[in-house]
Amino acid sequence: MKKSEVPQDNGRVFEKGSRELYYAVDENGEYTTELSTGWDAKTVAQDLTLQELQERIDKASADVRAGVASPIVYFMELRRMDWQILSDYTGLWKWRIKRHVKPSVFVKLSARVLNKYAEAFDIRVEELRNYRGD
Repeated sequence: MKKSEVPQDNGRVFEKGSRELYYAVDENGEYTTELSTGWDAKTVAQDLTLQELQERIDKASADVRAGVASPIVYFMELRRMDWQILSDYTGLWKWRIKRHVKPSVFVKLSARVLNKYAEAFDIRVEELRNYRGD
C-alpha cells in the first residue's frame, strides 16, 4: 500500500496515543514505514477473536460448574493456553494434563502437581483447588 493509504481509523487499541508501524511505498516507489492510529478491519477481527475467547472461557467455567471438567480447563482458557503450552509450563505430559481434567482425578492430585499448575496459571493453589465455576 502507498504511504498515503496507511489507515488512520483511530482503533480502540490505540486510544492512549500509541500507534502501530506499517510498511508502505513512498512517492519514489521505495519501501518505508508509516505510523497508523488503527485500522477498522483489524479492530473487527480483534473483536471477533476476543468474543470467541470469551465464549471459550464461559464454556470452560460452565463445564467446571457442571462437574464435567476440573478447574484446569478454565484457567487454561483464561490464560489462553493450549495443551502443549501448559505441558511446557508444567513439565507434565499432555496425556497427564488431559487426565487431570477429569474432576475425579483432579481432587486426588498431590500438592506438588497442584503447585505446578498454580505456578503456570500465576495463581495460588487454593484458588485452583477451590474454583467451582463461579
